[in-house]
Amino acid sequence: MKIAMLGSGFIARFYAESLHSQRRKDHLVMVYSRNEENAKRFAGDYNLPHYTTFMEEAIAHPDVEIVLISLPNHLHEIAVGVCAKFKKHVICTKPLGRTAKEAKRMLDQVEKAGIFGGYLEDLCYTPKFLKSMASIKRGEIGNVLWTKSREAHPGPHSDWFWDKEKSGGGAIIDLGCHCVEIGRNFIGKNIKPLEVMCWADTQVHPIEAEDHAIGLVKYANGAIGQFEVSWTFRGGMDLRDEVMGTEGTIWINSFLRTGFEMFTTGKGGDGYVAEKAESNTGWLFPVGDEAHELGYPHMFTDMFNAIEENRQPLETFYDGYVVNAILDAAYKSAESKLWEPVILEDWRGDEPEEHQKKWNSHDEDHYLIKEEILPNGDTKLILRHKQTGVVTQKVTHGKE
Repeated sequence: MKIAMLGSGFIARFYAESLHSQRRKDHLVMVYSRNEENAKRFAGDYNLPHYTTFMEEAIAHPDVEIVLISLPNHLHEIAVGVCAKFKKHVICTKPLGRTAKEAKRMLDQVEKAGIFGGYLEDLCYTPKFLKSMASIKRGEIGNVLWTKSREAHPGPHSDWFWDKEKSGGGAIIDLGCHCVEIGRNFIGKNIKPLEVMCWADTQVHPIEAEDHAIGLVKYANGAIGQFEVSWTFRGGMDLRDEVMGTEGTIWINSFLRTGFEMFTTGKGGDGYVAEKAESNTGWLFPVGDEAHELGYPHMFTDMFNAIEENRQPLETFYDGYVVNAILDAAYKSAESKLWEPVILEDWRGDEPEEHQKKWNSHDEDHYLIKEEILPNGDTKLILRHKQTGVVTQKVTHGKE
């Protein structure tokens, strides 16, 4: 694929490093930036033949086959509109929109134009995440009951993130989009999100948006997705996920603890450690290959393969729209202090059914509450009678 990069900032460079590393066959050929000096520098750093400060010129260029949007949130819809106009495939960084209505307009433009729309949710492509998803799909942890996804760091890199109008919000829109989509994958994208309860506050930074939030997303099958997001965390970038199922549990630590730790006095150099690292002295937690650990290579491989194979990628514009709808409910709940419904004008998953709880039977008369082995080797069963509801225990001696 020959790619036009819209944007020349932090995330654009992360994407470029991934796309141009290790003899990749997909390459950037054009960069657009609102700042000519930045565009020229970016083109020089990555040996691109073209750069411009005109968005339409970048997208319409005959060498460009696909457009990669790595612009501030308030420019996503504009860029998607131009891609639709010139019938160019488009992949867009997260979040898709600032609101569900904005995301829905972008989804509609892409589908009406008949072009490919990929949602660049990188944390749903990390090696650990993909392996955990394979385990869940094989049924190795049973039915997923509860998920928790956490992203916390000292705050984003660019000024526009801190502007509520341009970004669409604070930590919820910036980080919650990751956490919500991770939870949707674990629980099942076909399961409808019903309502959200969220707490949010501005605890540290002198901004209008929230810098800390915690939320619960209730799904039609009874599962709960929990997100924890913060721009107030000190000590780097904390990316953790947990999944609890009826038959098992998964814990993932994607960034702060990766098995690579080092100590330095700082006298020997002044180098880069890792994204959001706050210090380059003392005990440090570097990341061997940040792009790989954050899922970028797998993400782009899926996107470009999907275009060639004429299929949907793992993360689509529709997914981005659903995420925005959930985040809209989170913002409303943070204001109302109530459970707020997720408003989805366009739902393409399973229709919600009345959730029927199923209990494990021990025998014809009893449900099994719990089975455990005691320190003396005995096995204890906690049982509940199906008719009377009486709870009893049964002990089998280990030597018998």
